[in-house]
Parts: sequence; C-alpha cells; structure tokens
Amino acid sequence: MLDTNTTIKLFSFLGSGLCMGFGAIGAALGEGFTAGLATQAIAQRPEQSGEVVKNMLVGQAIAESAAIFALVVTLILLFSEPETNNVLLAWAALGGGLSMGLSAIGSGIGAGFPAGTACLGIVRQPANSGKILTSMLIGSAVCQTPAIFGMVVSFLLIFLNYSSMPLYPGWAALLGAGLATGLAAIGPGLGNGFTAMDAVGGVARNPRIGKDLNKVMLIALSVAQSTAIYGFLVSLMLIFMGIKENMTMAASMALVAAGLCSGFGGIGPGIGEGFAGAKACDAIARRPEETTLLTRTMLVGQAVAESTGIYALVVSLLLLTVF
Repeated sequence: MLDTNTTIKLFSFLGSGLCMGFGAIGAALGEGFTAGLATQAIAQRPEQSGEVVKNMLVGQAIAESAAIFALVVTLILLFSEPETNNVLLAWAALGGGLSMGLSAIGSGIGAGFPAGTACLGIVRQPANSGKILTSMLIGSAVCQTPAIFGMVVSFLLIFLNYSSMPLYPGWAALLGAGLATGLAAIGPGLGNGFTAMDAVGGVARNPRIGKDLNKVMLIALSVAQSTAIYGFLVSLMLIFMGIKENMTMAASMALVAAGLCSGFGGIGPGIGEGFAGAKACDAIARRPEETTLLTRTMLVGQAVAESTGIYALVVSLLLLTVF
C-alpha cells in the first residue's frame, strides 16, 4: 500500500509525462507545416528568402508557445512539493497534465497554418508583406487561446487547496475537469488555424481588403472558440461546484463523463466552424462586393455546426446534477 506522498509524486510524474508528451505533438506539426511552405516559397522566388525565413521563424515561435506552456506545467509537476498530505492532489496533478497537454495539440497545429500560408503570400505579394504578416500574427495568436484555457485550468488544479473536498467523488471531478478543457480545446485550435490560413491567403490575393478580411476572420475565430469555452466552463464547475461526499461509483463516473462529454463534444464543432470561416474568407477575397452576404451565410452555417457542441454541454450539465 502506497503512502499519500508517494501516490502524489507518482501521479505528478504521470501527469508531467502526459503533459509534455501531448504538448509536443501540435507545435512540432505546426512548425513543420510552416517550414514546408517556407521552403516551397523560397523555391519560387529565391531572392525573397530573407523575408520568408524571417516570417517562418516568427510563425514558428508563435506555434511553439503551446509547447512552452506545456513545458512550464510539466516542470511545476516535476519539481513542486505538495503543501498538504491530501491524495486528491494526485488526481489534480493528473488532471492538470491532461488539461495542458491535450489543449496544446490543436493550438500548436493551428498556429502553423497561417504562418506557412504567409510565407507563400510574401513571395507572391512582396510589396504587401506587412499586411500579410499582420493577418498572420492575429490569426496565429488567436489559435493559442484554447491552450491558454488549458494552462489556466492546469494551474487551478495544481495550486488549489482541496481540504474541504471529499475523496469520493472528488477525484473524478478533478480528472473530469482536466479532460473537459483539454479535449474541448483541440477542435477550436485546429479550426481557428484553418480560418486564419485562408484569411492570410485572401489578404495575399487581394491586399486592398486586408482590414475587412481581418474583421471577418476575427468574427469567425470568435465563434469557433465557443466550444473551448464550454469545456472551460464545465471544468470550472467541476472544480468549484461544492461536491458532497458520495461513495457510489455511479457518482464518480457521472463527473468523469461530464468532462468527457463536453471535451469530445467540442472537437467537431470547433473544426467544422473553422472550415466555414476559412471558406468565407477565401470567398470574400475573390468577391469582396459580397462580403455582407458571405459573412451572413458563414454565421448561419457556424451556428448550425455549433448546435452539436451545445448538445454536449447540456448533457454535461445534466451529468453534474444526477447524484
């Protein structure tokens, strides 16, 4: 039988490994995508290599942010010492590692999409590289928002005091909180990347509508972000809802299921709404005189795609009240 301090340490090690392991996936893929398109761009116009490489490195640095967030949480889990002898800290460490690691996947990949497209855009429109870079920075930065949600939940899980929380079903609430935000962040991170990629490409195609296209991009990014917010909301409820002791396995599984439901339920809508935003930005760059109509159509389509995420949120809230 393991003592409590050993259990906390074991779960902290497990959480740190999952955090950095998952956290390394997205950033590496996003950075590789950026480098691939940068190489393609230089092959088209070698004389623009300096500007392309500069843009590539800036874009890769932004994509790297999610992995850096994961590294920070990993180091905290590895080297922090628990202030109390409470076994719930073990489950909090595992939930914190999952929240940060999983949420970094979509953000890292997504941030690479606009960065790579910007490299191609610069060689096609070198006189408008500033406008292209601005759109890339906006899109790539917003892609990091879901990972920030994951980091916030990780910090809450790791540093809160659980002296008033019962072990059963408290362990399930902490694990579910990590899963809710971590999984729900994957879709919006990817979806935002798709939207930003086509917005950057649209600015390169039609630089004179850069400001209007950036506005549409931000609207689309905001809508696609919503399911990550649903997961974040469920995580906060699981952490702060004031759980009463219940020794039944059903109560524990209801809390884990609430996290899984809102987490998995946020992946598809986030990606789908990103597709809608991407095609709207591409279409507006080709037909700027129809911006209002195209934006309205995009929002209607995103709203329908959003419905499935809302269903998942409703079921999660029901699961939080069944015991």
